[in-house]
Amino acid sequence: MTETVLLVGGGGREHAIARALAATGATLYACAGNRNPGIARLADGFAEVEGTDVDGVVEYADEVGATLAVVGPEGPLAAGLVDVLEDAGVYAFGPRQAEARIETDKAWQRQFMREQGISGCPDFETFENADAACEYLDTYDGDVAVKPRGLTGGKGVRVTGDQLSKAEATEYVRESGYDEWVIEERLVGEEFTVQAFVANGSVRVSPAVQDHKRAYEGDEGPNTGGMGSYSDAGFELPFMTEDDYDEAARILRETVDALPEYRGILYGQFMLTADGPKVVEFNARFGDPEAMNTLPVMRTEFLDVLTAARDGEELPPLEFDARATVCKYGVPEGYPTDPQAGTKLTIDEESVGEALLFYASVDEREDGIYTTTSRAFAVVGVAESIGGAEKIAESALESAPDGVRVRHDVGKPEVVGRRVDHMQQLRGE
Repeated sequence: MTETVLLVGGGGREHAIARALAATGATLYACAGNRNPGIARLADGFAEVEGTDVDGVVEYADEVGATLAVVGPEGPLAAGLVDVLEDAGVYAFGPRQAEARIETDKAWQRQFMREQGISGCPDFETFENADAACEYLDTYDGDVAVKPRGLTGGKGVRVTGDQLSKAEATEYVRESGYDEWVIEERLVGEEFTVQAFVANGSVRVSPAVQDHKRAYEGDEGPNTGGMGSYSDAGFELPFMTEDDYDEAARILRETVDALPEYRGILYGQFMLTADGPKVVEFNARFGDPEAMNTLPVMRTEFLDVLTAARDGEELPPLEFDARATVCKYGVPEGYPTDPQAGTKLTIDEESVGEALLFYASVDEREDGIYTTTSRAFAVVGVAESIGGAEKIAESALESAPDGVRVRHDVGKPEVVGRRVDHMQQLRGE
């Protein structure tokens, strides 16, 4: 039987998912609030339906005869789309609304970790109003991470001693418009992500990835949704040991043991500290850009994972090519604080050479593809080493037009080397 898969979401992450599914021979349909041209060209049909319009998505799933669904972004998960699809008889690979709280409610996430004894949890407190949070900030001895309780698109966290002072953090809490907060100890080290495929008690981990959140080269500027990322030819990154990776994977398995109904992708964002991996946060879906590092090197067919999950079976072991990846995002000038839309993109599948091209938030018109105010496209190099993958990605950007900005330092040898030196210093090596 040919599976008919409905993909929900229209970003670079979803383009990577679409490419992985299209390679399996599945019949693919997609829906999103924006028409992603890369996804639309791979799919048998594309509907402009917001993922949070749960009734609209279910109606489209019924119209195309979907036998499976994959939910890409966090917004539809928070809206309970998986629950509604399940009620309509469509198995969706993603957590139900209750389990998705591990991402959508940061206070619940930390309290869950504390109550279940999940390893790697930093010291934290939660607050239901800004005044209480500010009072705690004023008295806390040390630097902290300040997090609004709900979803902020990866841009809501502020860290004292790095991005701002204690006084600026207090001002941020009072003026941000958020009421409920999590304040936790600042973790010092190197961040990395491990994404796990989860269903029916199975936990299948993938290679570690390091994202670059800051807008500008040298890790300067405001946080973004992610400007680029890299993975190595093995499961660890150059600044990690095998034991570091294994500990992160163990934390993910602990978490799934405490959430037995969880299914979908469990994304663990970790800080590798001098004392080992600590949990920065969990997300309930693939990362963007991390999906674009992971899926292109996964040998196991993603469709086989989906059908095993739906059929109540153990997930197949995952195999990955022993190749490194480097992803670099192209964003509109001014992103993220004052993005300038309307640049015509001259980059396409023919112009990127050996690299893979993934479209994200773009506006496709009759005369071409234009930038919006969000991340526009990503190029991914795949090679035997990080350095080789970086050269492929960088070469693909030669045709990027004026009006598009890139963090060219992602994956550069000197940047990766600084990560290695930093961990060696922290560990006293």
